[in-house]
Amino acid sequence: MRSPFRPDAAPDASILDDHKPLIRSLQRRGFIRGGLSLGALVMLTGCEPDRPESVESALLAISRLNDDVQAWLFDPKKLAPTYPASMILRPPKFNAYYDVMDVKPVDGAAWRLELSGLIADKRPWTLPQLQALPQTSMVIKHICVEGWSYIGGWTGVPLRAFLERVGADLRAKYVAFKTADDYPSSIDMATALHPQTLLATQYGGETLADPFGFPVRLRMATKLGYKNPKWVTAIEVTNKYPGGYWESRGFPWFAGL
Repeated sequence: MRSPFRPDAAPDASILDDHKPLIRSLQRRGFIRGGLSLGALVMLTGCEPDRPESVESALLAISRLNDDVQAWLFDPKKLAPTYPASMILRPPKFNAYYDVMDVKPVDGAAWRLELSGLIADKRPWTLPQLQALPQTSMVIKHICVEGWSYIGGWTGVPLRAFLERVGADLRAKYVAFKTADDYPSSIDMATALHPQTLLATQYGGETLADPFGFPVRLRMATKLGYKNPKWVTAIEVTNKYPGGYWESRGFPWFAGL
């Protein structure tokens, strides 16, 4: 029987190319130092290098460990760095899994924020109602798992204040988001209550433009970019793991910076 640690023929290292975003995320958190070779992954996890599904399973196992450790280390009172307004990029960079020309504008007048789950007052919210709540502004760095970043200025309602206003159970585990572009996502409650987590309605002092999430997007200073869904249409508070678009495709769920 051939040993996976000393194969007769060297496995195709290009297998790892299909998992570069996940590998970069693990490198950011120090779970992988420097480059990751297929041989090293085999040594670490015992995966079968000639089976792509085995390689993916091994990387996801490391990612789940990464999530658990990040959640344990997360300090809900520690603030991410902020920057002067002069550094705000105008307009912000567009990021989505589709082209900007495919964005379907949301009708702000008809838009409603639907609420469900462990929330006492589930009445939907209109945009004027949301805008009437006390607003907070922050200038923070958006960091993409693909390696690029920019500094942006965001204004909106602190998610904690909103959850308190609607009587959400703040002891619940998760807050999940549905969006107009079918890009669901979810976060842990500790991050939802962090002071730098906003339901953002403005960028750079102006109403969000359609490509960047009008009328409402989630904006956090403590998560990678793909954890910040745009065009939010619904919020659910739950104890059942809700997952998300990218998480179902192998990206880390916690995705902290």
